[in-house]
Formats: sequence, structure tokens, C-alpha cells
Amino acid sequence: MRKISYIFLLSLVTLSCKNQETTAEPESTNEDGYSVTHEQFKAMNMELGSLSEHDFNISVQATGMIDVPPQNKAKVTTFLGGYVKTTNLLVGDKVKKGEALLTLENTDFVDLQKDYVEVAEQIGYLKSEYERQKTLYEEKITSQKNYLKAESDYKKAFGMYQSLKKKLELLNISPAQVEKGNFTSVITLYAPISGDITQMNANVGMFMAPSDIILEIVDIDHLHIELNVFEKDILKIKEKQNIVFTVPQASKEKFNAEVVLVGKSIENKDRTIMVHGHLDDNIKQRLLTGMYVEAKIETESIKSLGIPTEAILSENDKKFVFLVDKDQNGSYSFKKVLVKTGEQTDTFTQILPESNLPSTAKILTKGAFDIN
Repeated sequence: MRKISYIFLLSLVTLSCKNQETTAEPESTNEDGYSVTHEQFKAMNMELGSLSEHDFNISVQATGMIDVPPQNKAKVTTFLGGYVKTTNLLVGDKVKKGEALLTLENTDFVDLQKDYVEVAEQIGYLKSEYERQKTLYEEKITSQKNYLKAESDYKKAFGMYQSLKKKLELLNISPAQVEKGNFTSVITLYAPISGDITQMNANVGMFMAPSDIILEIVDIDHLHIELNVFEKDILKIKEKQNIVFTVPQASKEKFNAEVVLVGKSIENKDRTIMVHGHLDDNIKQRLLTGMYVEAKIETESIKSLGIPTEAILSENDKKFVFLVDKDQNGSYSFKKVLVKTGEQTDTFTQILPESNLPSTAKILTKGAFDIN
């Protein structure tokens, strides 16, 4: 029985040793040290490197949003309320300036046209009477009272005539057609600008009051970025500087813009200044007004020591790299070292001097995530 148990235990030990020989996983030697054999190092395509000089852009952090100038955003309303009779638009549709958007129907439109016709018919008589009284008064035939009354009646009616005419024009109703007796209970609303429908609040049969926003049009050809820069950084910002930004709620992708306007006064409670940036044309179709952005405004370029970004590990808001501690007995021993990082390029990260990394230190530049 003892012999059988001994053979069983010996088999387990042998199997365990074979598994250790065939695995490519590195082993941790202690809390801060890690060991990798040369064979494992090669099999896992790891690489060593050292600090090297690169160009890094010094930047100012800022937040903001995607927006358009006031003249490129339009909220369509109605001068006089009405019921939606027809509309074929959806959010995302493109419209051109002057294009019909929807029609509204209301008997109040007819009443307005009736009032206009009544005043228009009085104008001719009142004008003739005013001119007659003026001639009689100049010839001392009639009293000043009669002349002034005729003048007052005419100017009052003319003012009402002009007021009603402007109201009809605001409703896109032709005063000339109304004077011919062509009344309508339906008006058409037209696009004040070209752009995309970003908001649509109208359905057929819905009553739209003058205070209601029926729809919104945005001309995305004029999309730009509006950033809030703190007072302490504003003197570093100049026109034509490059902006690199992300839309953190939508993607990690980086986009580019350029500073074209820097605010001239500090008015916000948070002591920030508005910085206006223009976007590359090829990304405007992918962005939406109102998107929150996080940005870096590149203010200058410096040469500094750095390492590939993939060599850096992030843990609890701290940055680490693996340094070669020993290279002996067919294996590499690494120790995890805390570093201070600065600016970044697409592939490299700046290592700040306070990290105290020796310039000759050998760093695991590829494969750091595999042994952590």
C-alpha cells in the first residue's frame, strides 16, 4: 500500500514539473520582482529598450462642447398659432433655405385677411377725403378742425393697413392676393437657413402656439469647438495653435481642430475664457452640436526623454514601468518602478526627470502587460 502511495505522489510531482517546463507564463519572485526565462521572453515577443529623445507638444487642458454660430442655428416658430396640416420631415433630413417645411391651418388666418381687406377698402376713401380737406383748408374754405380730423382718420387707417400687411407677410400670405379676394386658411412655413433637422416637435393635427418651437435646423458646415480655458493658462493660447480633442461619451478617437479666436474678457464665475476652434471638414459629419469634449491645446514643442506608451502600466492612478534588475542564469529579473509621465504622442510618453530613471536603464518596452 505504501509503495502504491509513493508511486502516486511521485507521478504528481513529475506531472507538475512537466507543466512548469511547458508553460510560457512568467513567474513572480516577490511582491515587486518578476522573473522571465530567455525562452519565455522570446516566445512572448517581448522587447527591451531605454529612454530616448522625442518631440513632445506641451499642452493646456480644456473642456467644452461642439456648437455652431448663432446665425447657423434656427428655431422655427409661428407668428400666429395653428394646427399642423402637413409635414414630411424627420430628424436628420436636410433642407435648403426657402424650402417648404410644413403647413398650418387656422380660421384666425382668415379673420386677419378680412380685417386687412376692410382697412384696404377704407384707405382710398380716407386718403381722398384727407387731400380734399387739405385743399379746402389751404384755400380758407373749411375749418382747421375738419382738416385735422380727416388727416387723423387717414393716418390711423394707413397705420392699421401697414400693420395688417406686415402680419400677412410674416405668415407668408400675399397681401396682393388677399386684396383680390383670394383668402386662405392655410399658411406654409419655410426654412430660414440651409441645414439638417435636429429637432422635430410637430405632428399632423397638433396645435402649435406662437411660443412653441416647431423644429430646429442646424447648418453643420459651420460646426466648431468652444472651449473653456482657465485664467492661469490663457496667456499661453494663441491663434493657429493645434487642438486635439476627444468626445469621451462616444469614443476614444482623437480629433483635430485649430484655434481661430481667443476671448478678450473673463466673465464666468469659474474664471475661464472662451476659445473658439475650427474643425477639420472631414470630421464635421461625424459630430453633433452639444457634444461634450475634452481637449488639449498644444502651445509649444519640446525635446524630452520618453518611452513607448505600451511600456507603461496604470494602477490606481499611478504609472509604472518594468526595469531589468538582473540578467543571469538564463532569465531576466524585473522590478516594477513608479514613474512620473508628461505629454504624449501617438506612440511615446514623456518620462519626467523626477522619475529618476537612469538613462542607461533597460526597460521592458513590449510585453509589460503580460507579466503584471
